[in-house]
Amino acid sequence: MNLFTLPDADGSWCTLFYDETERWLRARWGGYVDPLEAMRGAQAYLATAGPLHCPYLLNDNVALRGPWFDSVDWLQQAWLPHALRLGLRYIAHVVQADTRVDVLTLTFPEPVVGQLELQLFHTVAEAEDWLRTCQQRT
Repeated sequence: MNLFTLPDADGSWCTLFYDETERWLRARWGGYVDPLEAMRGAQAYLATAGPLHCPYLLNDNVALRGPWFDSVDWLQQAWLPHALRLGLRYIAHVVQADTRVDVLTLTFPEPVVGQLELQLFHTVAEAEDWLRTCQQRT
């Protein structure tokens, strides 16, 4: 089920789906996403996904180009606490294909340790497998 699509004038985009079969949220990002656009997408996630209380997120950056959203501080201090209150517990983060690396190598503040698992992946299939494993544990 498509929850939202945020296209940008430069052709970049962000979409959020709820996969009813897998029972997780799937965010897909594409093109060159500037920091403001990334914040809009992240905030739309909080507003849209909140009522679902879904603990699983597959964040797919394979189609991104250029530098990724560089505000790790904002993600840690503003977005993440809100997402935790909404029930998020597992993030499978797929790095962008053109670099195979990501700036999202954050270390969580103490209160988050034990509340959230974040894993980085190079392929969507690996991320999906990990989320399935997480679902089996809970």
